[in-house]
Amino acid sequence: MSHLSNVWFSVTPLQVASGHGCWVTTTDGEEYLDFAAGIAVNSTGHAHPAVAKAIADQAQRFIHAQVNVFKHDLLEPLAAKLAEITPAGIDTFFYANSGAEITEAAVKLAKQATKRPHVIVFSGSFHGRTHLAMAMTTSKTGYRAGHAPLPAGVFVAPYPDPMAADQDAEVAAALHGFDHLLKAMTAPEETAAVILEPVLGEGGYVPAPPAFIQGIVERCRQHGILFIADEVQSGFGRTGKMFAVEHYGIEPDIICMAKGIASGFPFAALGTRRELDDAWPTGSHGGTYGGNSMGCAAALATIEIMSDPAFLANVNARGEQLRAGISELQREHDVIAQVRGLGLMVGTEFTDAARVAAVTKHCFEEGRLILMNAGTYGRTLRWMPPLVVDEHEIDLALAAFGAALKATA
Repeated sequence: MSHLSNVWFSVTPLQVASGHGCWVTTTDGEEYLDFAAGIAVNSTGHAHPAVAKAIADQAQRFIHAQVNVFKHDLLEPLAAKLAEITPAGIDTFFYANSGAEITEAAVKLAKQATKRPHVIVFSGSFHGRTHLAMAMTTSKTGYRAGHAPLPAGVFVAPYPDPMAADQDAEVAAALHGFDHLLKAMTAPEETAAVILEPVLGEGGYVPAPPAFIQGIVERCRQHGILFIADEVQSGFGRTGKMFAVEHYGIEPDIICMAKGIASGFPFAALGTRRELDDAWPTGSHGGTYGGNSMGCAAALATIEIMSDPAFLANVNARGEQLRAGISELQREHDVIAQVRGLGLMVGTEFTDAARVAAVTKHCFEEGRLILMNAGTYGRTLRWMPPLVVDEHEIDLALAAFGAALKATA
């Protein structure tokens, strides 16, 4: 009899003993190619030697040095490194443990800085599972059902449908919907922030059209609304740049970071400008484990690995290889409606959710390849391998995917 909660959903029944790079090994000694990567968390792969050593070395000095009591010697070095790699203007950092915590922190900061009560999110969003983050999440009812009432003051604007035939018209309609929201539901002077994933995660791996995200930022600047980039899933090299906003040439007021920041060690960071952080009253936010010393060590090691120019070059090359391979299969299988994404954040949109489930099952059972779906309707198969994936491993995954498409036709 298991003493574990049944609240976790399961992608696989595997009992794993170890992992290395893009592979996991079960307690029975079987190996699987892991293209779920801890839901885009294991950025440098499983048990990267440099990250493992950094954690182990730090554990010999401090496991937990609580930040309210004293400051350990990795807090400032990590902040300095984050200031180097984050978008221009971001120079001040707060640490937490998870994406949900950091998105909630971002909203709290925005409310303190603007003295406004409301926040705007977008259809298809995912910002976390705590109560406020859940109220800000619109990608699936399953994330919210049974937990109402949720916090008020969250308003939902439209996000462009990537499947629309006329993308220019779709972007214009979405921006009109945003303008309508400001006229009809939350006035600019009561709207603290807009929070947007530059690439929808749980919503289906949908990159924001440049004209859309730039239009939203322009409106934020016009109305004094803070723009929060939720880079929890898209940050730290996932899209082929350190942060997805770099693809769009925009500068957020606040940036949310987690998942890939520490290669799997629970860690998260909020970045902002000093003058905004100064509006946060001392003691009005915090957390017992924020800035954990081992997490800081893991993050510093991860950033060091990613700072090698060859690292992001590999992400882009492997992303191009993956999208090209899926597009080649699309010509043979009309069930694939669209291939999209940036770097190694790739979505394959199907016309049928049942087929996604069948293909994923076949890839796992016959190809020993671990994949996951996404999207409101479950029609997107998402590819999020560790960013250290090599050419041969992409080929293995494409072969398993191609075999699954044929077997389930």
